[in-house]
Amino acid sequence: MKFSERTILGKTGLKVGRLGLASSYKAPATAFEEAFERGCNYFVWNTFIRGRSPRMRDAIRNIVKSGRREQLVIAMHCYGHSAAINRYYFLRSLKTLGVDYIDIMLLGYHPRKPAGKELEGAMKLREQGLTRFIGITGHNRKLFPQLDAEDLLDVFHVRYNAVNRGAEIDVFPLLKKEGRAGIVTFTATRWGQLLNPKKMPEGESPVIAADCYRFALSHPAVDVCLTAPSTLEQLRENLCVLDLGPLDEEEMTRIRRIGDYIYGKKRDY
Repeated sequence: MKFSERTILGKTGLKVGRLGLASSYKAPATAFEEAFERGCNYFVWNTFIRGRSPRMRDAIRNIVKSGRREQLVIAMHCYGHSAAINRYYFLRSLKTLGVDYIDIMLLGYHPRKPAGKELEGAMKLREQGLTRFIGITGHNRKLFPQLDAEDLLDVFHVRYNAVNRGAEIDVFPLLKKEGRAGIVTFTATRWGQLLNPKKMPEGESPVIAADCYRFALSHPAVDVCLTAPSTLEQLRENLCVLDLGPLDEEEMTRIRRIGDYIYGKKRDY
């Protein structure tokens, strides 16, 4: 099965492309628009200045002006850890992007369950129709099954790559079989380490970026894997993932072996 077919983002019911786009690098607006035309409709915007790309902003505005807002799924990272701060940056970002609502408000990064007032603030924005769903991003893997069981949130952004595979034990198998939160993974290349020849075992060639995304998407629990290209050329290289399917057994064995080598110590699972 190729990754060009869209999937449903967990209990949100949103139809999303398998490769999502993060705004934290310098790809031009044309790259984001080209990806959208290929079916990549999951865009992640950061409310704070760091990681907020004017190029993704322009792409979103262009897509909205073309009358295709309903085909976009916009997730917005809110890092304030405060209802008031999150609301301020959230509303400002709506104006920046030229939209009336956001599909998913992402609370992040959280090592533990968000404070009651922060959750209440997010729920108020949802009640006002300014966001459709609420999600969370973080590195504490054991938090996600807890939140899923409590049915509090709709989308989880989880770190998962060939080096950091703890989600295979602590997250994916522990989520509800039906009505679970949507799963989006990030850091597929492990900050470029899986692409770096200097990080490889002796005699081993580095992994290509496309195979890093294929690794994440090969897991049946993963709905979307994020990519953050810096150039149009990188984006086009990454888009080849859509024409491919899951890694085969030999490819999976190789990337896991490299991941173990980079990890460099006894695993905790």
